[in-house]
Amino acid sequence: MRPVGTRTRPRVAAAAACAVLGLGLIGGAATGSWLTGDSGGSIGSPSTYATAGTLWHSIPVDRLFPPVIKGDGAGPGGADRTWTRIAVAPDSTCENAFDPLLRKALRPAGCLRLLRATYTDATRSHLTTVGLLFTKADADAMLALHSRFAEDGLDRRTDLMPRAYGAEGTLAAGFGDAQRASWSVSVLTDAPVVVYAVSGFADGRTVTDPQPAAKAMESTGVTAAAQAGLGFEAQGVADRVERRLRATVARATEEPS
Repeated sequence: MRPVGTRTRPRVAAAAACAVLGLGLIGGAATGSWLTGDSGGSIGSPSTYATAGTLWHSIPVDRLFPPVIKGDGAGPGGADRTWTRIAVAPDSTCENAFDPLLRKALRPAGCLRLLRATYTDATRSHLTTVGLLFTKADADAMLALHSRFAEDGLDRRTDLMPRAYGAEGTLAAGFGDAQRASWSVSVLTDAPVVVYAVSGFADGRTVTDPQPAAKAMESTGVTAAAQAGLGFEAQGVADRVERRLRATVARATEEPS
């Protein structure tokens, strides 16, 4: 018969290994949830949330707004898309960056900093401005803002469209309020960030019937935005910039201090 001590050591070691494995699986699942944006409406970890709020002044612009964005399967019918950056706005406050009603809707979260860039598609016939609004809100306030946008349909109202960034001397010089055709607004709950995008035609034409991206992406859409695939442009660029934000936060959180 073996001494009791020699019989229990393997069990203790096995239990410890299981505990470590369990923690690894939990940590991996949390990171995966953050990277995919699948927060399930819950608030991310305090460290991840805090890290996300500091990125605007420490991350190179090419990391968040790369010169070229690949959109595999992002177009109508699963077609591939490629967007090229043509302008980057200086980081700024939110003054004059939003229409009055959208500014009022976002006010509870506060405005820490706003980052924006404008892209064109491979045919240079469409334009899309994408923005990252870094707020001053804590996690509970962002969750409340997310709920309000979802429950009241604020992300689908034409009087709450984000503004485009039309940089002088570029293809987007004439990309203003009247040229907005489709848009997407996403209030994150696991980071103090609002991700948005707004798309339009590069020829400067006025759009009288803009549609939110989700509506413009429906196969039955008959508006100019829907027929031109501008809902896919806005949603595709916004989704991929959001993914890059999440990947950047994940790397920053995992780096040793």
